[in-house]
Amino acid sequence: MSQQPFSRPGAVDLSALKRPAAPAPQRAAGGAAPAASGSYSVTLDEQNIQGHLEASMNAPVMLVVYSPSQAPESAQLADDLETIAEESEGRFLLGRIDADVDPQLAQALQIPSVPLVALVVQGRMMPLLQDAPPIEELRGLVAQVLQQMATQGMTGRHQPLAAGPVAAGDGEEEYVDPRYAPAEDALAAGDIDTAVAEYQKLVDANPADAEAAGGLAMATVMQRTASVDPQAVRQAAAERPDDVDAQTLAADLDLLGGHVDDAFGRLVDLVRRTSGDDRDAARTHLLGLFAAVGNDDPRVAKGRMALASALF
Repeated sequence: MSQQPFSRPGAVDLSALKRPAAPAPQRAAGGAAPAASGSYSVTLDEQNIQGHLEASMNAPVMLVVYSPSQAPESAQLADDLETIAEESEGRFLLGRIDADVDPQLAQALQIPSVPLVALVVQGRMMPLLQDAPPIEELRGLVAQVLQQMATQGMTGRHQPLAAGPVAAGDGEEEYVDPRYAPAEDALAAGDIDTAVAEYQKLVDANPADAEAAGGLAMATVMQRTASVDPQAVRQAAAERPDDVDAQTLAADLDLLGGHVDDAFGRLVDLVRRTSGDDRDAARTHLLGLFAAVGNDDPRVAKGRMALASALF
C-alpha cells in the first residue's frame, strides 16, 4: 500500500480514553449505540475501542477514519473496506471511526486528516493510505498487506462479531491446544519452515488429525509464497494460463489474500483444461487448498462439487 505523509509509529496510546465512560454522542433520531456493522466490522467509539484493538494481538485490525461532511468519498471508502472485511472472513477486523460523530476519538488517535486507513498489529498502528481508491484497487492493496502479515506469522483470524459492542478489556483470547503450540509459536516468530515441520510431526503421528492437517496445508501455502514477487507471479499466470506451476502459485496467493473462491476456481478451470500429469498435479494442489481452508467451510463443499464436475 502506498505510504502517505501521516506517520505515527509505535503502540497505540489510548490512555486518554481509559476513563469512566461518558454519555455517547448524539446520533440520528432512533439510532442505537454503535454496534457491529457486519460479521467482521464494527463502529468504534470511546467505550469499545480498547477491547477491539486488543484483538490485534491475535489478528490484524484495520482502522478507517472517515467524515461524510468533510470528505463524502471517505464514507464510500469505509463501506468498501467493510465489504472486503466480510470477504476476507476474519483475516482482519475493520474498525470504523466516523469523525463527524466522534471527533474526540479521532483527535485521541492523532488523525491529521480524513480519510485515513491504518493497520493495528499487536497494538502498534501503521498508516496505510490517505485517499479513497476504487474497491478493486483496495482489494489488491489489502491482499498485499494480508500476505505480508501472513509471512510474518500473523495468521490468526477474528471470530464473527456478535450484535453488540465489545466492552473495554473484553478482547477475545485464542485458545491454542498444547499439541499445536510449537507450530503456532513458530508461525508467530515467522519461522515457517519449523511450523511446517512441527505440523508434519503431528500429521505423521495421527493422520486423522484434521486440525493438524489443515495447519500443515496452510503453513505449506505460506512456505511456497514466502519469497515470491506477487506481481511477477500474477503476470506469469496471466501469460501462461495452462502452466501448472504458474497457476498453482497464483492460486496460493489468491488464498492468502482471502480470495478463496478465486483460488478454487482458478485450479478447477486448470483441471478442465489439462490432462495427464498436469491435471493430476492441479487436482492434488487443489485438494491441499481445500485442507488449508477446512472441510467445514461451505466454499470447500462448493469447490469439491466443481472439481468433481471438471473431472467427470
